[in-house]
Amino acid sequence: MKFKEYNRDRAVEYAHKWAFGRNSAYYNFDGMGGDCTNFVSQCIYAGGAVMNYVPDLGWFYVSSKKRSAAWSGVQYLYNFLTKNKSVGPYGHEAPISETHIGDVIQLRFDKDSYTHSLFVVKVGEEPSENNIYISCHTMDSDNRPLNSYDYTSHRLIHIDGINV
Repeated sequence: MKFKEYNRDRAVEYAHKWAFGRNSAYYNFDGMGGDCTNFVSQCIYAGGAVMNYVPDLGWFYVSSKKRSAAWSGVQYLYNFLTKNKSVGPYGHEAPISETHIGDVIQLRFDKDSYTHSLFVVKVGEEPSENNIYISCHTMDSDNRPLNSYDYTSHRLIHIDGINV
């Protein structure tokens, strides 16, 4: 398997462009539980990722009815990125101090599960909750400080690269 660099700058450009809009190439899931993870997947894809068309376990989008759960589901995206050994983007859970632009942060608002995905677009020199800025859908935001959310916990998924 070959490795491809993840273009973080291109992914961030996409996030800024579509933070308050919807790309007509993708379905808007706002009425079906939220569009946050769909937006994050679009950003990662814009950074040069290739889709993984493995049924049930892959990461892909063809249409609203033909897509993987990982494309639009919070926990499924986490599972795919942190366990993927095949084609497509991959990463690992890391401490918030290792945040880079183009990474993904997921939030938990109660004790049960993570329910919101955010895309990192700006990070201070020494990353912390006080200097990380995100773009997201479902409560559309761009350059929103991470510390402006009222959450119980967060997890960072650092994107390591893309398998092709």
